[in-house]
Amino acid sequence: MEIPVYLFTGFLESGKTRFIQETLEDENFNAGENTLLLVCEEGEEDYDVSKFADQDHIHIEYIDAVEQLNAAKLSALEQELELDRVMIEHNGMVMVKDMLERLPQNWAIYQEVMFADAQTFVNYNTNMRGLMVDKLQGCELIVFNRCDTDTDQMQLHKIVRASNRRTNIIYEQKNGEIEYDEIQDPLPFDLNAPVVEIKDEDYAVWYRDIVEDLTKYSGKKVSFKGIVAFNRSQPKNTFFLGRHVMTCCVEDIEYMPFLCKWRGAGELHMRDWITITASVEIQFNKRDGSKMPVLKVLSAVPAQKPDPEVATFY
Repeated sequence: MEIPVYLFTGFLESGKTRFIQETLEDENFNAGENTLLLVCEEGEEDYDVSKFADQDHIHIEYIDAVEQLNAAKLSALEQELELDRVMIEHNGMVMVKDMLERLPQNWAIYQEVMFADAQTFVNYNTNMRGLMVDKLQGCELIVFNRCDTDTDQMQLHKIVRASNRRTNIIYEQKNGEIEYDEIQDPLPFDLNAPVVEIKDEDYAVWYRDIVEDLTKYSGKKVSFKGIVAFNRSQPKNTFFLGRHVMTCCVEDIEYMPFLCKWRGAGELHMRDWITITASVEIQFNKRDGSKMPVLKVLSAVPAQKPDPEVATFY
């Protein structure tokens, strides 16, 4: 049986405990479901079990280190408590993927919400960018607490959008008032142009956009610069073209290419920089059945490598 997991991420004093406490006090959320609350971070606030709407069906398990989590132990708890759902208060200093890989296979993330203190968010992002991106990439909602008239919502918005273009953003004022983020995010290129021109500085944004919303690019013509790569197992007249992209720090730089089809592929060499114009086709990936973009090259010319060579989201 699949067990729904509600994951709450963020750094210390970001408001996770308060939100979970209020949720478990809400009778509309608690109708007799057997709930396991895994607390992986102990902050200033403690849970007041006496205020829970359904104390008899809520079990709290405190986890001091991620190493204490293992699928066998959690599966045993699932059987013992006859669980219907799980809530996790995540430790902000631990990578989400390191925690997720320790969960039982039948535990599925149903919702992931990130909480952040608007007063310290920018500082955390500057000093712990890798940990910040780790939380931002997977969340479907981020709640900024402790906002006031001095809060620069545009700055917070841009940091979030650099890692996640789809997540919803909420700003909670110190008085409890809620404001939804309505800042528009126009793409830095014209999708309605006869040929969509991708500037060097926009490659990372474009790559993420086409991966997240492939359908809108079907049949479009695009032009961009990239570095050539080959794979021994790939078919004849094909090659890869892309850029190295840095999401948050040097350690996570990754080559993010597209599969290209072109009769002149044999004329290219590994690590050639070229600019292509190509039409976008949607094909199925034979490995996993997912849809993927394939570029049918219409023209290709030599190009100078961009400066900087590594693409970023900033």
